[in-house]
Parts: sequence; structure tokens; C-alpha cells
Amino acid sequence: MGTSFDGYLEIFYMIKKVLGLSIVLLVGGGLLPSFTTKKSTDFSAYSTSGLDLLYIAPNFNEIEEVASDSFVSPNLGKSYTGFKEAVAFKESRGDYGVINQFGYLGKYQFGKGTLALIGIRDTKKFLNSPELQEKAFYANSARNKWVLRRDIKWFVGRRMNGVEVTESGILAAAHLAGPGAVKEYLRSGGVYGFEDAFGTTIRYYMKRFAGYDTSYVIANRKAKATL
Repeated sequence: MGTSFDGYLEIFYMIKKVLGLSIVLLVGGGLLPSFTTKKSTDFSAYSTSGLDLLYIAPNFNEIEEVASDSFVSPNLGKSYTGFKEAVAFKESRGDYGVINQFGYLGKYQFGKGTLALIGIRDTKKFLNSPELQEKAFYANSARNKWVLRRDIKWFVGRRMNGVEVTESGILAAAHLAGPGAVKEYLRSGGVYGFEDAFGTTIRYYMKRFAGYDTSYVIANRKAKATL
């Protein structure tokens, strides 16, 4: 029996469908090379290799102060005296008799535990003696310099959290946080963070008090403050 008209019609549509698909494949294959990237993109310029990415953002208490809140003395410059007076200004505005709400004492805002370490237990006598307070600051700095002597050797001149590490910055930070906290901060690459009750950090003190000449301070494990 011969093929019916409907059969021929069905075969015709099948052939047309196959031809149409073949044309689409041929055209697509011809256009594909035009969408192929001729040259690979070089992303080396965007590499973060070698960059210091560990950064502790300052809190609101660490925003750079206006001039009225900064100690400036052209006569003292970057000397040891300039260093200790700058620290004193930040701590108490240089007031020998002040006791803050947390019980820290005097011009340099010493805690009772730190004073005991350098031989001072009579806090009333301490508050009434500017000479003893000055000796206490030196003795504490000398003790901290001994505790951190290796860290001063290893880290001075490097940058950490965007701040150049200096000896005076380390000693100022140790006055704020204690030498143990500063040692941990440095040896963790700045990851370990400390802040006092006012939100002030080690990084901030290292930045604010960088670059002073503290060679006058002689490292001494047994430093004491006496009259």
C-alpha cells in the first residue's frame, strides 16, 4: 500500500525541522569564536601579597585630637622630658593631685598595683610628692624596658596595624596597658587587642607617642622609686 498524503506531509516537516536545527548549529559555531577572550586578564596589580592587612580600627576616643587636646612643647621636643610630659598631659593634664573615677593616681595615673611593684605603698605620700611621682614614672619605664627588651630589639622599625613601632611608643603603651599586654600585642602581630576603661588602645598610644628619644631610660628589672 502506498504512502498516504499525511505521511508525506509528516516526513516533510521532519526534514524541515532537522535542516533548521543544523543551520542554527552552524551559525552558532561560527559566532562562538567572536565571543572568546583573545587575551587573559592580568590581575597581578590587584594582589594583596605582602600588604599589612591586620588593622584595628580606632574607636571614637582615638580620633585625632584637636590642637587644644595635644601637648606641644618646642623647648622639650622629642627628648625624654618631652616624652614624659606628653604622656602626663594625656593622662591627667599634668595634675599631680588627681585621682580618677577608677582610682588611678597622680600626674601619670598610676594604679596601686603598679606602684607596689616599684616600691610605693603609701599613696597619700605619693600624691603629695611631685618628686616621688617623677621618680615613679622613670622607675616604671625602666622596669618595662627590661621586660620588653627583646621586643624592642625585634619590633622597632616595623609597621603594625598601620603604625611604625618605636621604643617610646612601646614604653608609652606599656604605661597604659602593662608590659605583658604590649608583649602579647607585638608577638601576635597586632591581633591581640587591649583597651582601657576609656576605650584607649595599645595601637593608639604607640602612634601618639612614637619617635621620642627614650635612651635616657636604662632597662632595670629591679627598678624602684624612692626619695
